[in-house]
Amino acid sequence: MTVLLREAIGDRLRHARTNQRRTLRDISRAARVSLGYLSEVERGQKEASSELLASICEALELPLGDLLHKVAADVSALDTVEVTPVEEVEATSRESVPEREPAGSAGFEGGRLVSELVGDDLSDLRLQPAPRMNTTLRTTIGAPKLASTIAA
Repeated sequence: MTVLLREAIGDRLRHARTNQRRTLRDISRAARVSLGYLSEVERGQKEASSELLASICEALELPLGDLLHKVAADVSALDTVEVTPVEEVEATSRESVPEREPAGSAGFEGGRLVSELVGDDLSDLRLQPAPRMNTTLRTTIGAPKLASTIAA
């Protein structure tokens, strides 16, 4: 999976700004960058020059080296993810579908959200096995309950 550097930088800048509960307007004024341009940088639509990036980092009180280190960790973590091309997935799905592994096997059926973030890099997130779910739907549809309202 290819990650654009400008998108990774933008994600980290937005993350730093929102963690500080600061607005785009606040940062744009402090960094002397137009609000629209800063927004485009955060969304990964514009690639900021090194001077502009240094100014934004200074406004966020975030050392440029820390930002670049975190971005490098994010990019390297995402580059190691293997993605199967769509053509291969479609060809495989037309063929026979393999049976699922029984419960308690070593494979993963899915994942679940972790209750807390360990560290602040995407590489710190770990996949944990999902609990087995009961797929039986148990629903009873009855008449609606009438509620009376008394006005005083």
